[in-house]
Amino acid sequence: MYVDIACRVLLGTVLLAAAVGKVSGRAAYREFTRSVHDMGYQPAGPLAVAVIAAEFSAVVLLAVFPMAGFLLSAALLLAFTVAIAANLRRGGATCRCFGRTAAPLGRHHVWRNALLIGCAIAGALAPAGPVRPGEAVLAAVGALVAGVLVVMLDELRYLFGAADRT
Repeated sequence: MYVDIACRVLLGTVLLAAAVGKVSGRAAYREFTRSVHDMGYQPAGPLAVAVIAAEFSAVVLLAVFPMAGFLLSAALLLAFTVAIAANLRRGGATCRCFGRTAAPLGRHHVWRNALLIGCAIAGALAPAGPVRPGEAVLAAVGALVAGVLVVMLDELRYLFGAADRT
């Protein structure tokens, strides 16, 4: 049950940060829509809206109907991974994954998403059982910290000299 809790919090944190970052202002939304266009996906406007709606929907489903939330999260992350891989083959683009910064797409984005897909699968397959509050809080806090680190991946890579910032 603690795996379920941790996976729900981790995925919820990442997807909520992604959705909120993309709609945090007109400029953020416009830049995200432009990045969808620059990646070669058309029509960019409706696709950007669909991505944001799916991210918010996954967060809600993770809270209310976890199995549906895990499935939507995995499907969404798989679609992102395919889009990133296709763009890496074409020469790359920028990632507005969390709306704030424009980091060049890289293999680390594919690995990040693979990890998150694995988290969705683990959460969906996690056995149910009794939950003790102390352990549940520990699982949730650990997952929240991990989620923040995932959201800050590009900044952390820049901080430690592994990537250029654009």
